[in-house]
Amino acid sequence: MEEVNPMFEGQPQQELDALMKSDPEFRQLYHRHRELDKKVLDAELGVLPLDDTSLARMKKEKLNAKDRLTRMFDQRRH
Repeated sequence: MEEVNPMFEGQPQQELDALMKSDPEFRQLYHRHRELDKKVLDAELGVLPLDDTSLARMKKEKLNAKDRLTRMFDQRRH
């Protein structure tokens, strides 16, 4: 399995792997979050030309994805 996103740092890798394998929605959202994270970073570094409105929208989507992923992970553990 690929490396763990820092938002799940300190969590058992085995639980993350199981969730990635068993839950297509979690897996898709996880990959979307990673894609947004890279694009936001590229935009902030000036590598990806993006206007402020688009960047703000992307950051909001990334945060929403992170919140949803965290909730899904916590629900799975309880």
